[in-house]
Amino acid sequence: MNNIYIPPIVKNLLIINILFFAATLLLPNLHLDNLLAVFYFDSPKFRFWQPLTYMFMHGGFAHIFFNMFALYSFGSILESRWGAKKFLIFYFVTGFGALALQWAVQAYEVHQIIGQITMFDGWEKLIQSERQAQTLGSIYYGGMVGASGAIFGLLVAFGMLYPNAELLIMFIPVPVKAKYIIPIYILIELSLGVAQFEGDSIAHYAHLGGALIGFILVKIWKDKNDTFYTLYE
Repeated sequence: MNNIYIPPIVKNLLIINILFFAATLLLPNLHLDNLLAVFYFDSPKFRFWQPLTYMFMHGGFAHIFFNMFALYSFGSILESRWGAKKFLIFYFVTGFGALALQWAVQAYEVHQIIGQITMFDGWEKLIQSERQAQTLGSIYYGGMVGASGAIFGLLVAFGMLYPNAELLIMFIPVPVKAKYIIPIYILIELSLGVAQFEGDSIAHYAHLGGALIGFILVKIWKDKNDTFYTLYE
């Protein structure tokens, strides 16, 4: 355990996420899940700080565990390669990109239902069905939490920079190269986002937004002469 090295940005992100999660559990009267989760930009519950704070909030132990495990596993390698400043920029830009795509999809859904982005002009006449009402309610009053958008950006970056790295995946008995498993994971997210299964509360388009921005940033940043961590390549 004494030989484990965690780069400074990854270490601080881990600490902040854990502190936010602990505060949510230990101080329920503060309703941090409502205050720090991010809501749709046209929602009465939206606050200007939420696009940042939502990245440090999580919906349960499994949610934060898998996100933080991925942050440690992939983020440590990427921060060591890029340096602290570049990694921090990547992390937050992909997190904001995740939210941007999620909002864009939600705005499209709202427009499809009511014919406009803002819902407060004639709300009574806009409810055409119970399902549409539920959709609008979930968009305007359902908050989004989690670092998953940024984590998907890290996954894509790792897959692009270290395509032949072999990963151990749960329920798969043999190692799988990153260049195979990560694109499959992205396609699954896309399929789930398009399908919109009833009861699915996962923001799949936020995951895809983080992945897309991560892909764009790596294409811009990738240094073909960089031989650091060649053992993965």
